Amino acid sequence: MSDLERGRASYACRAWLDAHMALSKADRVQPLGVEDLERLAWSSELAGHERDALAAWERVHDAHAQAGDALAAARAAFWLGFHLLNSGEAGRGTGWLTRSRDSIERHGGDCVERGYLLVPAAREMLYRKNDPAAAQAAALEAVACGDRFGDRDLASLARMAQGQAEIALGREEAGIALLDQAMLPATGGHLTPFVTGVVYCAVIGCCQRIYALDRAREWTMALAAWCDAQPQLAAFNGACRVHRSEVLQFLGSWAEAIEEARLVAQSSAGTAPTDTASACYQQGEILRLRGDFAAAEEAYREASQHGRAPQPGLALLRLAQGKPEAAAAAIRQAVAATGNPLTRTRYLPAAVEILIAADDLGGAEEAARDLERIASHAGNPVLDAMAAHAVGALRLARDDASAAIEPLRSSFSVWQQVGAPYLAARIRVLLAKALEALGDDDGALLERDAARAVFRELGAASDLTAIGTSPREASANPCGLTSRELHVLRLLASGRTNRAISQELFLSEKTIDRHVSNIFMKIDVHTRAAATAFAYEHKLV
Repeated sequence: MSDLERGRASYACRAWLDAHMALSKADRVQPLGVEDLERLAWSSELAGHERDALAAWERVHDAHAQAGDALAAARAAFWLGFHLLNSGEAGRGTGWLTRSRDSIERHGGDCVERGYLLVPAAREMLYRKNDPAAAQAAALEAVACGDRFGDRDLASLARMAQGQAEIALGREEAGIALLDQAMLPATGGHLTPFVTGVVYCAVIGCCQRIYALDRAREWTMALAAWCDAQPQLAAFNGACRVHRSEVLQFLGSWAEAIEEARLVAQSSAGTAPTDTASACYQQGEILRLRGDFAAAEEAYREASQHGRAPQPGLALLRLAQGKPEAAAAAIRQAVAATGNPLTRTRYLPAAVEILIAADDLGGAEEAARDLERIASHAGNPVLDAMAAHAVGALRLARDDASAAIEPLRSSFSVWQQVGAPYLAARIRVLLAKALEALGDDDGALLERDAARAVFRELGAASDLTAIGTSPREASANPCGLTSRELHVLRLLASGRTNRAISQELFLSEKTIDRHVSNIFMKIDVHTRAAATAFAYEHKLV
């Protein structure tokens, strides 16, 4: 089999890297024809070799232009411009889109290529010009064009843009319905691979921004299956893993979530800088919650270097480090710099928590009211839960425990229903404080015990330290081991090495060495065997 035949066969079975390599090799022996050049362009893009893809598309454009095929040249110029815009090269991207438009004008008449050009136009109107009505009109025209010419790729891209515009106009239900319509051909395998990936990632990102968590979870799992079925796919793997990491963190699968994020951060081929930045931020979030503050700070720093603002995670890290004033200054700045209400909801819950801790109850109340206003217009149960959490926490901080119970229970109900164990457990800690203030010690004990069990299962070291040890645990822990030390001792007693413990808890091996030394000193032993015997003797395992 020749390299050309091997490249075509690999392309047909979606072995993108093999196709890229074989077609590139064949092209060096004898320049490829235009159809094989298109195969080279797509396989290079999907295998993560973007420069090779752009070079191939330029040759495709030139070949069609020289042959006098204006529409085929316009299509090639469109994909060049589209790829460049997605890569952040607005100047070159706009130039190629203009060239595409010029080719279409030379051809004259109605054509599907006109519809394709409406998609980036709608995006520019929505995100750069902040004109969702104009974006919606352009997208609707593109939908009609795609349907008229039976072009499923265009129809899905256009419905996706129309859905985003509808959501920006405040018509969330209609917007989500359009996103669902855009997704159906993608999940059914009716779109070309590149467009499938674009639609998946854009729709999932939109669902996450508007807190449509059930759909974000559903589409993320579908995207993961699509990526897994193409082991040589690099173009969308980074975005897929970031989305999967965010969903897994939300669901409480922190070990799997941080592993997905690490795979993105360590990858290079086909990984966009934005995906790398988001992956670093994801690692920072989980490392912070697990109590490895030094590693979390490094992850946030890397996220910033790759272009992602490290807030609110970095501000929450400062709070956990006992620096409430630094945390408050950072979160105030982040909220003040964010004009879009929906985007501001990413910072407001942290602002309430941090400002309460910094004794700025006035600032916390302003943030809570802002969150309530946004939630009241959205009609979204997740935003309602976030606002209720903020209100309950603020009332508790103002010593109005009785008034705090109802919003806290309302928020807890939503988090429990959507399957967010960590957020639900944090609500239970506040409920315990409220019940304790009202004299219900038994109810407070039950809430704390339930929260403590979740924190321990997740490995939420900071929250375990804050909530303290239960009376039952204290009686079984005469040597005063911390929650983290108890966890390490249990793992040590199971036969794990320090390295294995560090990997399981996502802490450095040096940190585990220090914990083990502290444990040995507190329980007055000198060997791992003796520590294991101590753990069994005191029924700690």
